[in-house]
Amino acid sequence: MNAATQELNEFTVPAETLESKPGSTFMKPVEAISAVLLLAIIAMLLTGVTSRYIFGRPITWIDEAASIAFLWLAMLGTAIAIDRSEHLRLTLFLAMLSDRRRQFCETLGMVLMGTFLVALMPAAYEYAIEEMDITTSALNIPNGYRVSAIGVGMLLMLGLIVIQLLKSAKLADVLLAVGAVIVIGAGLWFMGPAIKSLGNANILIFLVGGAALCLALGVPIAFCFGMSTLVFLTFTTTMPLIVVIGRMDEGMSSLILLSVPVFVLLGCILDATGMGKAIVDFLASMLGHVKAGMSYVLLGSLFLVSGISGSKVSDMATVAPALFPEMKRRGYKPKEMIALLATGAAMADTVPPSIVLIVLGSVAGVSIAALFTSGFAIAMVLLVMLAILARIKARIENVDGVKRPTLGLIGKAALVAAPALVLPFIIRSAVASGAATATEVSTIAVLYAFIIGVVLYGGIRPAKIYKMFVETAAMSGAILLILGTAAAMAWALTQTGFAFQLRDMLSGLPGGWFSFMLVSIALFMLLGCVLEGLPAIVLLAPIMFPIARAMGIHDIHYSMVIVTAMNIGLMAPPIGVGFYIACKVGNVSPDEAMGAIWPYLGALLIGLLAIAAVPWFSLALL
Repeated sequence: MNAATQELNEFTVPAETLESKPGSTFMKPVEAISAVLLLAIIAMLLTGVTSRYIFGRPITWIDEAASIAFLWLAMLGTAIAIDRSEHLRLTLFLAMLSDRRRQFCETLGMVLMGTFLVALMPAAYEYAIEEMDITTSALNIPNGYRVSAIGVGMLLMLGLIVIQLLKSAKLADVLLAVGAVIVIGAGLWFMGPAIKSLGNANILIFLVGGAALCLALGVPIAFCFGMSTLVFLTFTTTMPLIVVIGRMDEGMSSLILLSVPVFVLLGCILDATGMGKAIVDFLASMLGHVKAGMSYVLLGSLFLVSGISGSKVSDMATVAPALFPEMKRRGYKPKEMIALLATGAAMADTVPPSIVLIVLGSVAGVSIAALFTSGFAIAMVLLVMLAILARIKARIENVDGVKRPTLGLIGKAALVAAPALVLPFIIRSAVASGAATATEVSTIAVLYAFIIGVVLYGGIRPAKIYKMFVETAAMSGAILLILGTAAAMAWALTQTGFAFQLRDMLSGLPGGWFSFMLVSIALFMLLGCVLEGLPAIVLLAPIMFPIARAMGIHDIHYSMVIVTAMNIGLMAPPIGVGFYIACKVGNVSPDEAMGAIWPYLGALLIGLLAIAAVPWFSLALL
């Protein structure tokens, strides 16, 4: 199972499969261009690293050229994700409807997506024309060539949505959906003066209610944020829509985010080469024979594999097939295995290279090196909590006939796993020590993993390499479009003055900083259930971090608390989408596993409260 496909399909994949569907034939040129762009980005970054650290001569234009290619990769990736139905979305509520109503809601969702794109395309064109007057500092070319990617990506997405409507939707549904959008738009236009008089109530109506309605309709999360922001600005302000394009550009263009597609590709290489399985086999040889040993192996594997892939769903897909058969033989119930798998993946999401931590560092202005260092320690705290619970439950485990491996077998497994085991520690130590940035380390890690995978772990077929490049582009596009539209929504929210009112309200809570921590935990757990980590971070970090700083809470301490809270929410049924993915990976009914996960979530929650109450856990290694 491919890492990029797994992560994307947290929201979109049907229950019967976790494989990505192939793209349309006419999108093949776009896929090829995206693969070339990704290869060019990696080549440029590796060239820059080599020139800087080996020859001591930085190449000044590389970051700029990589940034241009990066935005084009992201926007072409958004179109590929549309073509493959791999944009992140929530289908929980759609699944409750009858087939006929679900079909109409899906049609309405696509019409809303098309409306968003049609409304913003003139602004995207205007933004590109304006940026033509700005010359880049290193390459001395108009910046409009870079930002034109936004308009091109929107045009491709709109064309694909129209094609999908023509292919799969009923004409009556399309006409009814278009009519509904026109009627609602006209009604809001005529009610404009009354709407504007509502003041901050419009935040609840449009930014919260609008996004929630779109989410319930199965609209991809990026478009939920974009559509609600568009309607809010159009009907409650006089702000030109070019501002939305500018905020989207800013949200997607940070140089720090260059590491996102590279770490996604690293996860693909991990899956394709079997490096993760080698780590699992080594831990099994070390601990598999003791009481609760297989639980320790599962948790330890998630902890170590996460340091390579950066994808919690890839972690689960790598670990579960290797361990579940033996765990079943020893008497583990399937629901207990799923509970441990899901919460173990939540525990491991702070282990570097966590894409969530990279995005958080970019949005909140927090040191990624410090986040990586602290994330390792926080994951250890949560690992201990889960291991204690696993040992308590191990009284049912049957270890009869399980022999302790010989030192020779352990040594052989260690020798096979050693090249893979080294990689997560290279990533952590290089970033944490400040020797290299996350982006530089990601490119070195990809090169290392590719060479080691080819030489020692069986290699990768050329056709598979190309497929990984395309899937990386699709996943990166889906992630970065969320960041762009969420950045636009966050900007709209801050312009209303709501952030200052919220700051005043939270600052006055009885109990001081710890009460604020408890409110933050509840808020981010709730958002983690429905939005996953990245959108929640982009939306709330600009608001919550200044409040935390004003209360004397260290940025790293607060970061660890909110990321852990989101991960717990992500795995919490009945809404947490990560829980359902764990069930699909392990082929267990969610209804069966739902009752078993609560003790494990309780263990994580106890660990989270300890992390929130004791800053030392987050700051000791800094």
